[in-house]
Amino acid sequence: MTIREKIDKVLEYAVVILLSVLVVDVLWQVISRYLLSSPSSFTDELAGFLLIWVGVLGAAYVHGKQEHLAIDLLLQRSKPERQRKLIIIINVLILLFALSVMVIGGTWLVVTRFQLNVVSSALRLPLGYVYLVLPISGLLMAYYSNEVIRKNIKKK
Repeated sequence: MTIREKIDKVLEYAVVILLSVLVVDVLWQVISRYLLSSPSSFTDELAGFLLIWVGVLGAAYVHGKQEHLAIDLLLQRSKPERQRKLIIIINVLILLFALSVMVIGGTWLVVTRFQLNVVSSALRLPLGYVYLVLPISGLLMAYYSNEVIRKNIKKK
């Protein structure tokens, strides 16, 4: 099993587990609110945090699988050599975005939240943990983009 396959598996399981916990959390919120008439105080906040993690890690996962939403009319109408060049350019831009915004910006956000001791209101969870998904996903996206770039450069 290659490193890429291991990363894909870990990411896949992480997203499935987080989504499962999200479903159980929302289900408990509905049950406690409408059947027990005593809404749980933490489930709404937890659902928001889980949704952030599922969304951002899910974006990294589908980017790795090359199944993300894209307007690819230009790619479809291009000749194979031009498609290869466009794929390289697109992935260089994704790599730059992932590194600058998600890794560098996300790391700054995480560090400052920990330094300022910012915690969530209901769970009392340090928000640095919530935002930690940004640099993690940014690194994963950068890794996947780098692989696509290298593969297309070798394809000549």
